[in-house]
Amino acid sequence: MNKIVKNTLILTTITVVAGLLLGVVYGVTKDPIAKAQEEAKQEAFRSVLSDAETFESDTEFDADAASALLKENGYTSDDISEVAEGKDSSGETVGYVVNVTSHEGYGGDIDISVGIREDGTVTGIEMLSISETAGLGMKAKEADFKDQFKDKNVEKFTYTKTGESGDDMIDAISGATITTNAVTNAVDSALVYFQNELGGGSNE
Repeated sequence: MNKIVKNTLILTTITVVAGLLLGVVYGVTKDPIAKAQEEAKQEAFRSVLSDAETFESDTEFDADAASALLKENGYTSDDISEVAEGKDSSGETVGYVVNVTSHEGYGGDIDISVGIREDGTVTGIEMLSISETAGLGMKAKEADFKDQFKDKNVEKFTYTKTGESGDDMIDAISGATITTNAVTNAVDSALVYFQNELGGGSNE
């Protein structure tokens, strides 16, 4: 019996010490991880809206209202997680960055930053998080695909598998139609939000 008690105390002590050590490690690494994530996000913002020098998060952004708006417009598999206002060196608003999460990815959720100038022009897109199939859906991270959205002023985008031309047409990634559809819908969701909540640009 004494041996059982002794072993129990030893295991309890090990568990408590391990828990305390994990708590210490978390406390030490939490801030650096958060800082790194914020820096990565800011870099993505600058990438998709290069006209802006600073970005201010929209403190009045309502995720639930944004979700309802997307659903009203047929985008039931996307969520907007954040909206940031991009400003130039003089403090003037030059556009917005809309972060969208698509739940339609083949390998899971895809998080995308979409830059939109005040006139409604999409200035670029960047993948914040994507885990699609290597050599197929992961090509969505490549410039050949992403740049199809860049500097386009359209009401919405549509992907094509037949090479149709037009500013609103996006060539699908070969063998990755699901990924193409997810990204295209996510960008369109950002446009819907911009057109209805952020001024609308020339598409109002």
